Amino acid sequence: MSTTAGPDIELEIGGMTCASCANRIERKLNKLDGVQATVNYATEKAKVIAPEGFDPQLLIKEVEGAGYTAALPKPKNPGPAAGADGDGDAPDLELVSLRQRLIGSIVLTVPVIAMAMVPAFQFTYWQWISLALAAPVIIWAAWPFHRAAWANLKHGTATMDTLIS
Repeated sequence: MSTTAGPDIELEIGGMTCASCANRIERKLNKLDGVQATVNYATEKAKVIAPEGFDPQLLIKEVEGAGYTAALPKPKNPGPAAGADGDGDAPDLELVSLRQRLIGSIVLTVPVIAMAMVPAFQFTYWQWISLALAAPVIIWAAWPFHRAAWANLKHGTATMDTLIS
């Protein structure tokens, strides 16, 4: 491998849930010979300066080995045809899922809070109804936190997701 720096390589990183995830990926990438990487949690991107001729697939493999996903950015198709094929209008599936979890959590949590705070709503065995309403919030709505905590624990680390989970 040559020691001269090649062009910057940008990677789209997936699966990060906190800043410590970005730090972990950055450390893994910087351990590679001749690689200088900076990972931004907010933009979910890694900017990498690698030696000339460095295979980006090695970077992707290193990120995936840390438990995250990585991909080279897709080329953008500028011009009026970009919106016509529907790519610009496609909904972000992750955002849709999070919105559904948020709305579902609110709908299920409001009655739980009302029963706990308003004595008039406390009937015989109201606690069981409260448990039944809270269980989907704890399991289904928090599932992304549980999944991230499990993935991090498999790699021997604890993050904010571990605390939340």
